[in-house]
Amino acid sequence: MLTVKQKEAYQFIKDYINEHDYSPTVMELAEAINISSRGVAYRYLKALEQANLVVLIPNKRRNIQLIKPPKDQLSIPLLGRIAAGQPIEAISQNEAIRISDIFVGADRYALQVVGSSMIEEGIFDGDIVICQHSDQARNGQIVVAVVDQENATLKRIHYHHNDTITLMPANSQYKPQVYESSRVIVQGVFIGLLRICDD
Repeated sequence: MLTVKQKEAYQFIKDYINEHDYSPTVMELAEAINISSRGVAYRYLKALEQANLVVLIPNKRRNIQLIKPPKDQLSIPLLGRIAAGQPIEAISQNEAIRISDIFVGADRYALQVVGSSMIEEGIFDGDIVICQHSDQARNGQIVVAVVDQENATLKRIHYHHNDTITLMPANSQYKPQVYESSRVIVQGVFIGLLRICDD
């Protein structure tokens, strides 16, 4: 996912190309988004290139080329915020969320949840969870963990100094699972979920 500043850079590049039929220079980009360093602007460009939004053409001063998203790269409008507690002021927004950025990407995969051990995290039986392939995770992340090279589970992971790992459920009816760290392999990190509602 892009940062706010990277999105601002991308929007400026699109608007500039639409107006001039050629791309801005790195210096023009830096000035437009109010940063003093061409190096920082270049890092934003590399992030956009990594996200497959632009291509940087070598040996050219105006070297930014937009990549048109494929037709199957879906987006939906982000119209604003809605309260799930106390009502809040309705403020409309004119943005879009690219679904493909969340659910499609290198090393992402889906799993269907079986069981109720993560319901207090809002992850229910039958949900489809989206995960990022990874053999590492930060303390406290929800991960796909394989125990004893056999049993896979979705839990929040906690590392301890005594070379043990706790796989923490999000359901008070389930007990935390504590293992020697050598018994647990991380295979992915939880990104988000899909839930199809029949009602």
